[in-house]
Amino acid sequence: MDRSLEALGLDDVPAELPLTYPGRPATRPSLLLGDELLPLDVRATRLGEWTVDGRGRLDEVLTARGQETTGRRHPVIAVGSNAAPGQVRHKLRRLNLPVAVPMVPVRVRGIGVGCSGHISPAGYVAGTPYVDPDGSATLVIAWFDARQLTAVDDTEPNYLRAILPGDTFEMIMPSGERLGGASLYFSAHGVLAVDGKRPLPGGGDQAELLSGLLSRSSRLRELLGPDPVSWVGSAGADQAVRARGTGIFREEGWVLPRTDFLPYLDDSAEPRLYDDLPPLADSLPPQAGNV
Repeated sequence: MDRSLEALGLDDVPAELPLTYPGRPATRPSLLLGDELLPLDVRATRLGEWTVDGRGRLDEVLTARGQETTGRRHPVIAVGSNAAPGQVRHKLRRLNLPVAVPMVPVRVRGIGVGCSGHISPAGYVAGTPYVDPDGSATLVIAWFDARQLTAVDDTEPNYLRAILPGDTFEMIMPSGERLGGASLYFSAHGVLAVDGKRPLPGGGDQAELLSGLLSRSSRLRELLGPDPVSWVGSAGADQAVRARGTGIFREEGWVLPRTDFLPYLDDSAEPRLYDDLPPLADSLPPQAGNV
């Protein structure tokens, strides 16, 4: 069977086609290896012992290609395009890094998925997590090596990285194993809530999301309208337009500052520039507000 991303229909890159955000995610345990997405056979043991499409154990396959084994990698929960193999391949290849990433849908409790209170450099409105004690969702976790993690950090302006403990945020692998923890990117700009109370659900159709926001704000229509195509075209081409649109979100009273993940902030993560958009001051610790 042809396991290429193109053959599987998983080669879309939201960074280049903003209205495809968040992209098509990995729907089963897999190894993203070059241009292929190879299925992993789940076993009642640690991830490195799972087998790769009849090619041997996962750690053996990685080692044979000169790549880090799973035990030396960093699990990162994706709530947006980092769950999409096409986007992950694009991010790594831009920096000439090896494309070798295990990607596993995992049941995660205690977080919800909303929309960030800013417009991204590509022009779309990206997803962001928030703490929801009653929340439960199946989210893709990608296992990056140290170089890959640094590269992904650099593609996440406007976000901070936290390390969530597994005893507070339960993470259950398809094998039944509970993870001890995983990293998570969360927006420095808060979460969109058009009623000022409840986070707007993220992860859905981007065109539908943008159409809904345009219908609610004449100022957004004047700046970015009349439709999602004009939105991503204008915002993706002009930082000043993105900054103004982000400002309108706040002026409309749509942004909830979320500080829930700050106690878990990963101090080892390198500061990232914010695309010249000012983060919400009360959403950030003092050291992060200055980057």
